[in-house]
Amino acid sequence: MAGLICAQSLEKRGVRSAVFDTGMHGFGGRMGTRIIEPQGLVFDHAAQFFSVSDPRFAELVNGWLDTGLVREWPGLIGELEAGGHFTPLPSPPPRYIGVHGMRPLADSLAQTLPNVVRPCWISKLEPFNGRWHLSENGKNRGGFDAIVIAHNGKCANRLLASSGLPLIARQMKRLELSSIWALLAAFDDPLPIPGSRGAPPFEGAFVKGVDSLSWMANNSAKLSRSESNGTHCWTFFSTSAYGKRNKVPQENIPTVTAEKVKADMLGGVQSALGLPEGSLQKPFYIRLQLWGAALPMNSPNVPCIFDPRGRAGICGDWLLGSSMESAALSGMALANHIADYFQSGGAQPDEFAIGLHNDFQPLSGHDIGQFPGLESEKQTEDIRDRELVT
Repeated sequence: MAGLICAQSLEKRGVRSAVFDTGMHGFGGRMGTRIIEPQGLVFDHAAQFFSVSDPRFAELVNGWLDTGLVREWPGLIGELEAGGHFTPLPSPPPRYIGVHGMRPLADSLAQTLPNVVRPCWISKLEPFNGRWHLSENGKNRGGFDAIVIAHNGKCANRLLASSGLPLIARQMKRLELSSIWALLAAFDDPLPIPGSRGAPPFEGAFVKGVDSLSWMANNSAKLSRSESNGTHCWTFFSTSAYGKRNKVPQENIPTVTAEKVKADMLGGVQSALGLPEGSLQKPFYIRLQLWGAALPMNSPNVPCIFDPRGRAGICGDWLLGSSMESAALSGMALANHIADYFQSGGAQPDEFAIGLHNDFQPLSGHDIGQFPGLESEKQTEDIRDRELVT
């Protein structure tokens, strides 16, 4: 999201760009949607939904609504405590989802850009004669006046290690990321969802008091694409604490670890729903994925990082928080910063430096991200109490 919005915003400012995307299956990174054929199973297996609080992001979202890329998610969501105790969250603000999942939204953003290469793993950044020269395993990928890294974790650190950008490299290394397991499961019959005051079954829940589970969502109900064939597709996420304790190389997950995590997470679903041990129906489809660099745990709270002397910048949700809104705002901010820098002619570069020395602070929020305005009634009361005290 951050990189695509940055490129789109640069185009609006008259700055041509090229996007090199590492995605093997599609654009969007953690805006992942998995479709399993021929059964027609659909799972959002990363970003689940998003909320809107900033008018700049609201303008983007309104455009997506007009073109049918996103819609409001009216389904009931709330907090589910171990034992099947469900409490709905307040309805405002609106929650949004991709009409056919999150990934098609990312794909549509990429289609608005004139120069996109995927899949492509840029392996080297070399400054020479005032330009950046990019290569992919020895293959020349062109020269550019400035570079943007819309990535984090090990890949970004490897790129920066020999780039001659010590200030940016230092900031990136300060970032701490969580690890979260995602379990996709399809069932023949509906799960026994606990009711609440005559309300319909919930479609999403932040799980409390279960070590192996932080979120569960009924994709069939949310996306309304799998109901016709009678299947019930669910996405389950572990807690970040569980992910940390059971972290392995995500490219090569040992079978013994995979089986343990599947059992633990399905056991967590059973516990969260308050079902007797061994009574949870067996899914006919199941897939496990580890998001080894899932979400930021700390942030410099600055919209972007830009080194004008190196003509290099970073954007990403982690700079402002951990949400799709944060990602979009970061991409917009960096694009405008770069465009302003070029427009100035670069005569006084230090005036355009941003984020190179900001301290990082811990982030709070749900294990699966931040959703501005979406707090439980208790959280809202706690916030009001703190406001009264301060």
